[in-house]
Amino acid sequence: MTENAKQPRKIHITEQPVAVVRERVPMDGLTSFFGRALGAVMAAVQMQGATPAGPPFARYHGMPGETVDVEAGFPVAGSFHSTGEVASGTLPDTDAFEAIHSGPYDTLGTTYDAIRKSIEADGASPADSMWEYYLTDPEQQPDPATWQTRVVWPVA
Repeated sequence: MTENAKQPRKIHITEQPVAVVRERVPMDGLTSFFGRALGAVMAAVQMQGATPAGPPFARYHGMPGETVDVEAGFPVAGSFHSTGEVASGTLPDTDAFEAIHSGPYDTLGTTYDAIRKSIEADGASPADSMWEYYLTDPEQQPDPATWQTRVVWPVA
């Protein structure tokens, strides 16, 4: 356990409608992908009269390597239909473990390790997709030490 991760806890999540852009992205291209994807999603959501229903998130499909299959966007309230590169989708109804990570994104691995250990200690296996909610806007809070990220890792 590090100072960056609060103790993971088991939760149940109900299905959540989302609007996302999904691509396979080089790991070193994630920051620019997030900026582009979140801007496109916000514009499409507002154009259709829907509203973000929570903080921006990124969902990772499979384990990251040189590249990662990732979708970035917002949970949405109201009616939203896929348009152009922005797709409507859902985060699943599932059992999961979550933890709040404090600090820069490059130390998120410590929080993922803590969650994986909690899942295994509970006798379960981690699912092959997980997501992060970005609770802090780096443009408003430039100090990475103050950043908060909610990590959700479903059980298989």
